[in-house]
Amino acid sequence: MEGLLLYFAIAIIAIIIISSAVRIVQEYERGVIFRLGRYVGIRGPGLVLLIPFVERMQRMDLRVITMDVPAQEAITRDNVTVKVNAVVYFRIVNAADAVLKVMDFIKATSLLSQTTLRNVVGQSELDDLLARRERLNERLQQIIDEGTNPWGIKVSMVETRDVELPTGMQRAMAAQAEAERERRAKIVHAEGEYQAAEKLAQAAQVIAAEPAALQLRYLQTLTTIATERTNTIMFPIPVDIFTALLSKGSSHQK
Repeated sequence: MEGLLLYFAIAIIAIIIISSAVRIVQEYERGVIFRLGRYVGIRGPGLVLLIPFVERMQRMDLRVITMDVPAQEAITRDNVTVKVNAVVYFRIVNAADAVLKVMDFIKATSLLSQTTLRNVVGQSELDDLLARRERLNERLQQIIDEGTNPWGIKVSMVETRDVELPTGMQRAMAAQAEAERERRAKIVHAEGEYQAAEKLAQAAQVIAAEPAALQLRYLQTLTTIATERTNTIMFPIPVDIFTALLSKGSSHQK
């Protein structure tokens, strides 16, 4: 009976040792190995064997991490207070540096992103934030990537999402946009008047060369408005007709 209990205890100890010595690392993971507290290398993916009670493994996920940067309030270079939030995409490219050189790489990247976002917004103008956002994103990505590079972190992309403006600034921008649309409408209307005046001047030159064209134009106008029965038609009589009649009357008197 005592022998069975001994074998049973040995089997339990063996199972504990084997479970502490065998690790399975996924394809998207890497295992950072420490031997008696000292870094000895990176293992994985697949089956990893450790020296029980001597070696310890810390798993690191190599997939892309999406981090939301909270809205940061800053004053732009042209003295406008705005709130801007962003999204940062990054991943681990060196698992050893991510473990050895920074305590919490996610928290460190988040704080660095917030500080960088405030600094870049403070150095930019409002028009750049609204119309040249791609250039701002590239600048943010470059600065954050330079800061996280010693930690083994690669920032692949930064996207600014919302730019919150004060209510007064929104009204001013709306008034400016409305005034700009009115200016364009007036320019288009003036160009149309100018082109119409040119065409009328050309038509006047043609009519002056051929007086009969004016009579034909009168007749065409009457044909156009004759379909409206509710209108009173005023037909202009050329002065030339009266001149011809007066000349005939004077000849008869003689």
